[in-house]
Amino acid sequence: MESTFPGILAFAFLASMILIGTILRARIGFIANSLVPASLLGGIIGFVLLALGFSLGFESEDFTVFTFHFFTLSFMSLCLTGKEASAPDASTSVIFGGSWFSVLWIMSLVMQALVGIGVIFAYNLFTDGSLSFYLGALATHGFTQGPGQALAFSTIWESELGINNAVNFGLTYAAIGFVVAFIVGVPVARYAITKGLNANKSAKIDAEFLRGIRDKSSQVSAGRQITHSGNVDTFVYHLAILGGAYLITDQYLIFLHPIAMNWNIAGANMGLIFSHNLFFLHGLIVCVIIRAIMNRFGWGHLIDNETQRRITGSSVDLMVAATIMSIQIAFLSEFIVPIMAVCLSLLLTTALLCFGFGRRLKELGVERALTSFGCCCGSTGTGLLLLRIVDPDMRTPIPKELAFFNIAIIFFAFHILTIMAPVLPTYNLTTIVSVYLGTFVVGMVALRWLSNRMSSQVMEQKLS
Repeated sequence: MESTFPGILAFAFLASMILIGTILRARIGFIANSLVPASLLGGIIGFVLLALGFSLGFESEDFTVFTFHFFTLSFMSLCLTGKEASAPDASTSVIFGGSWFSVLWIMSLVMQALVGIGVIFAYNLFTDGSLSFYLGALATHGFTQGPGQALAFSTIWESELGINNAVNFGLTYAAIGFVVAFIVGVPVARYAITKGLNANKSAKIDAEFLRGIRDKSSQVSAGRQITHSGNVDTFVYHLAILGGAYLITDQYLIFLHPIAMNWNIAGANMGLIFSHNLFFLHGLIVCVIIRAIMNRFGWGHLIDNETQRRITGSSVDLMVAATIMSIQIAFLSEFIVPIMAVCLSLLLTTALLCFGFGRRLKELGVERALTSFGCCCGSTGTGLLLLRIVDPDMRTPIPKELAFFNIAIIFFAFHILTIMAPVLPTYNLTTIVSVYLGTFVVGMVALRWLSNRMSSQVMEQKLS
């Protein structure tokens, strides 16, 4: 049985780092005041232990697989979560808000790629280096999309399309994206609460919030029991639904991959699109269909949203820690200059984009700017973590807007995410710049219209 332990023990080591992060957050004042999430803190501790060789024999590569699968699980779980029974159907305001997030996210996606390409060109020019500019374009998949997509696309680029070091660059971008999301996002959130700029006035930075551990007297629901404990535990039941969706996605890809290998669209072989490297994309679609079927036949009540959110949140925490622990210290030291140049450039431009357009909104501008910044530097989970600081009980419509956003980007960014990004190294620089820059310009026009429309809607509601 000893041979069965390595994967389980690697997971135990990963989870232990989050536990250490939780304890340090609760016990050390300056860490508590910084509001650093335990997952991020634990990931940094794990990275240091791995770099120093105090990791019980584990290597950074042991945690790469957790990065990929927990990212996939978080997105699939999010799509299984339905609207609250008391919540209204998707209103015009939610559609506009979700569209605002979608357009801004797509603008960030193409802008970060163009900025990354420009920085790598400049780095090569000043250092006589020969790094592929595609490694600069990869930065957007680490920042705007997160570790799952960064790993998925970089694996294709490196193994199938010959871009050296793509996987390490992708994971490093994703890890740094998480770090800068919190380094910038948390102080902004604190400032917003201190100045009363956020809409949800129940948000407060009290002792419980700083410690990150609730008081003994706190009575917070962890979910509704769907199944009888004499039959099966509710949490396992929800995991079983997610596991079934995973199996369906796996078999669907096994069936379609050989067929798709014979298809070519815009010069891209569809076999790469219908591969397990893009499991997260197909898993998301499968979960949307499952949830739609359950709702259609009146079975929606058989999934408890709060329990499903626990699964999503747990997956995000494990993904954040695993992403940081996946960074290889030798690789980072070799390419630290171009990586930091790209990341600092992306941080500046993304902050200007998100907070600049957020200021144009007359309602929930701080919440939307902060959430979009988190989404564009880490993942949807990062955006939700930052939102929870200023909207702890999720009273604003932004969570529902993010649900719409996660579906809308599949259609709005289809030409980038499905056609170009998975096989970007097969396209020349002129094509990439033309399509990405054109997308950004169209997005800017659309976002200005949406911002004005949302502001007008607020005025109409006040006058009615």
